[in-house]
Amino acid sequence: MKVISKTQQQLDAKRLSDLVIEGLQEIKGQAIVRLDLREVDGAVSDYFVICTGTSDKHVQALAGSVLKLIKDTTKELPYAREGEVTGEWILLDYVNVVLHVFLKEKREFYQIESLWGDAEFEHFED
Repeated sequence: MKVISKTQQQLDAKRLSDLVIEGLQEIKGQAIVRLDLREVDGAVSDYFVICTGTSDKHVQALAGSVLKLIKDTTKELPYAREGEVTGEWILLDYVNVVLHVFLKEKREFYQIESLWGDAEFEHFED
């Protein structure tokens, strides 16, 4: 059994979140933000990545880009996937990294960022 240190797990989660962001930027995701939840009490993951798409098809394409890039690069598949049919809010759960891709109005309604105000936020160019 291979033992992985906490530092190695965090590096892996950071690398995975970098790949998520790269996949979003390739398809012109908007308002991309990474929340570092590692020091937040009660956090369910190391990182959340949140992004906005311009239409349901764009939201689906953004999620598809991330799925393909991560599978091609790491052979990893998400633990859970939600919302791909409607394309209003797609969640890809890679356990240590969770991606939320929203339509603008859904992102404004749910305000995920405000739920994790103690997290460190990092914004990325569209």
